[in-house]
Amino acid sequence: MTTNQPPSIPAAAARVPSAGGGDPGKRAPRGSARAKLIAAAHQTVRKQGYSATTVDQICAAAGVTKGAFFHHFASKEELAVAAAEGWTERARPMFEMPPHVKLDDPLDRLLGHIDFRLSMLDGPTEDYTCFVGTMVQEAYATSDRIRAACEASINAYCEALAPDIQATIDLYGAPRDVTAIGLAQHVQSVLQGAFVLAKTTNDPAIARGTVTHLKRYVRMLFGRGGAA
Repeated sequence: MTTNQPPSIPAAAARVPSAGGGDPGKRAPRGSARAKLIAAAHQTVRKQGYSATTVDQICAAAGVTKGAFFHHFASKEELAVAAAEGWTERARPMFEMPPHVKLDDPLDRLLGHIDFRLSMLDGPTEDYTCFVGTMVQEAYATSDRIRAACEASINAYCEALAPDIQATIDLYGAPRDVTAIGLAQHVQSVLQGAFVLAKTTNDPAIARGTVTHLKRYVRMLFGRGGAA
């Protein structure tokens, strides 16, 4: 899933916590090393990219030994696949916890979701950009396992958003070529593009402007007018 910062920590502007407390010499509590390594991968890859991130850096961020890494993962690629799956799981509460999910009107829920994503575009770039979106841009041609794991995560986001879109189409109508999954993919595309633009300026303002245009488009598509 895309999820700049998917809120396993339930707050609109939640951030990924430090994977290991920032102390490379401190070992993780027993039984938590795998989760800490996955969280560290999310943190470091979003900050510096997949190719530039080393196993040693991930271990340092997680606060675990290299031996612990290879106990859980045979390679950096295997961790990347697990981290993509973990990213999907962290994003699931996004479709359950924000107040807008309880609204009766499906268009209000869809617009509320876009507002929720908009509210997350703040702070350092690595805090709100997408782990799987960052990773697949680098690894799609060199690792089919990573590409497929990122595809699955992004598709999971679209499939989670599609029911509210379909309910909106059913209630308000839409052009014949508009499908729920197609519009969900468009939302995903705008978000991913917004993250790329924000990286070019190192400023979330351009991303917020792009997502505001997305909200305006959705309102116009379903007859709510263009006001954001």
